[in-house]
Amino acid sequence: MQAMSTEETAENAALPQAERALQDIRRDILSMAFAPGEPVSERALQDRYGMSRTPIRAALASLIAEGLVDRDPRGGYVIAPIDLQEIRDLFEFREELEDTAVRLACRRAKPEDLAALRTTIDRGRTDFRVEDWLASGLDVHVELAALSGNPFLRDAVRAVVGRALRLRWLLASDAAQRDAAWKEHTEILDLVAAGDADEAARKVRLHTREVRDQILAAVESARRFLGTRGVVDHKRDHDDAP
Repeated sequence: MQAMSTEETAENAALPQAERALQDIRRDILSMAFAPGEPVSERALQDRYGMSRTPIRAALASLIAEGLVDRDPRGGYVIAPIDLQEIRDLFEFREELEDTAVRLACRRAKPEDLAALRTTIDRGRTDFRVEDWLASGLDVHVELAALSGNPFLRDAVRAVVGRALRLRWLLASDAAQRDAAWKEHTEILDLVAAGDADEAARKVRLHTREVRDQILAAVESARRFLGTRGVVDHKRDHDDAP
C-alpha cells in the first residue's frame, strides 16, 4: 500500500481522533494491510496509530457495524474474513438496485450531470494510485445512482459498493481489468445519455455479474495467501434452488 501524501496526512490529522482512527483502520483493512481473519487488539491498534483507547474503541464499534471487524469470542477482535456467500448475496442485491437506478437515470439525468459522470469515469484512464482507482470506482456507481434522482437508491448503492471495496483491492493491480471497467462504465453512460433504459439495465447487470465473478475468482486464487481463517463460505439453501 502506498503512503498517504503530505496533503492527505495534514487533512487526516485535522480530523477528530475517533474519525481519524476510523479512517486509518478502515483504509488498512480495505487495502489488506490487515489480513482477513487476522486477530487485532485495542492495545496493538493504540500503538500502531498513536492514539488512546477511546477513539480506537469507537472506531472498532463502527467497523463492526460496517462488517469489516468481528468480535472474537475468546476476547479482542478479528478482521472479518472474506465470506464467499456474502459476496454472492451482495452482488445479487446490487444488481437489483443498479437496474432500478439506471432505468430512472435514463428518464431523469440532466446533461450537466452526465458530463460530470463522464469526467469521473475518465479518471480511470489517467495516472493514479490504486487507492484513487478504488475511490473512482465507488464514485462512478454512486454518481450513476444519483442520476436516478432518488436519494435512497443513491445511498443504498453507496453502501453496497463500499462494502465490496476490500474485495476490489484484489483486482486493482490488473491493468486489463481496470481498462475493461472503464469501457463498460462508458458504454453504460452512453446508453443512459441515449435514454435506452432496457439496454442500459442489461449492461449494468452484465457488468455487476462480471465484477462478481472476477472477485470470486481472485479470492480463490488468493486462498493460499489469505489462509483458512481469511476465507469462509457460509453457503445456505436458496428458495429458488433446484
